[in-house]
Amino acid sequence: MNTAAKTGLYGAALAVAFTGAYGMGAAAGPLTGEAATAPHAAHREGDGRNHEGRPTGQTPPLPGGLQISQDGYTLDLLTPRLTAGRTTVVRFAVKDEAGRAVTGYTTAHDRELHLIVASRDLNTYRHLHPTRAADGTWSTPVDLPAAGDYRVFADFTPAGRGAGPLTLGADLAAAGSYLPQELPPQKATAEVDGYTVTLDGGLTAGRTTGLALSVAKDGKPVTDLEPYLGAYGHLVALRAGDLAHLHVHPEGEPGDGTTEPGPGISFMATAPTDGTYRLFLDFKHRGTVRTAAFTLSTTGRPAPAAQHQDQDHTGTGTGTGTGHH
Repeated sequence: MNTAAKTGLYGAALAVAFTGAYGMGAAAGPLTGEAATAPHAAHREGDGRNHEGRPTGQTPPLPGGLQISQDGYTLDLLTPRLTAGRTTVVRFAVKDEAGRAVTGYTTAHDRELHLIVASRDLNTYRHLHPTRAADGTWSTPVDLPAAGDYRVFADFTPAGRGAGPLTLGADLAAAGSYLPQELPPQKATAEVDGYTVTLDGGLTAGRTTGLALSVAKDGKPVTDLEPYLGAYGHLVALRAGDLAHLHVHPEGEPGDGTTEPGPGISFMATAPTDGTYRLFLDFKHRGTVRTAAFTLSTTGRPAPAAQHQDQDHTGTGTGTGTGHH
């Protein structure tokens, strides 16, 4: 996987530098805040902070997904409404400055375009891979469980674009009886389909930090994760409040000679501001893609997993492999 592909998806400048998403992998042990941040603490041009982490007069770029148009490209969502509980084919196109649908894309993480659908309350998440028609129109079936407001994120790199990937966002409405949900609580572990995923690491505004996730099944480490989108895991991060799409960088990739297929999956992420973020990890095992979800605040770290053994883990939200194409 080349550099552009890695920073692509699940990456958009926003990123908490989360949309990284869709890859990573070195077997990862616990990361301390100091160890995770030390190699990346130096000032980076354009990040809006000096070498001590204090704001400079320079304005950093907007996080990805907050705009429907950027750099001459526009996300044209042709299906802005659907009905909750029913499968609907959502259609959209990416248009250039002349209003023409883009038909040339650079492949990143095994796809020309990645589509994320998330509810405004961040309790529902879908990572989809739509099909592009010859005229540049994309389509994919979408089944949303609850009524409410959603955000659609298209992550892509137009062919020939030298500035890297783009993440554009648009609003999607799901009709039905609407009952808004609270953001799930912050926990160090998430459970989905008998798998337990443990998160170690934290987020610091304006700093790149390490996030280590470890996958276990029935109490035993999973050491045979399968590649998904060119990696052993894919991480997307969204900021609570405005759903800014974070840029996440994977550590290692399948076949590089050093990255093991589990249980550890490692990422580097940059939170643009203080706040609360929702992290979605996609991983593939025994032919099925599952999603584990976490709530993480820049003001604190998850408590050790042992403290949550008696708690009900309900924060995985939507991912049991049904929303991945």
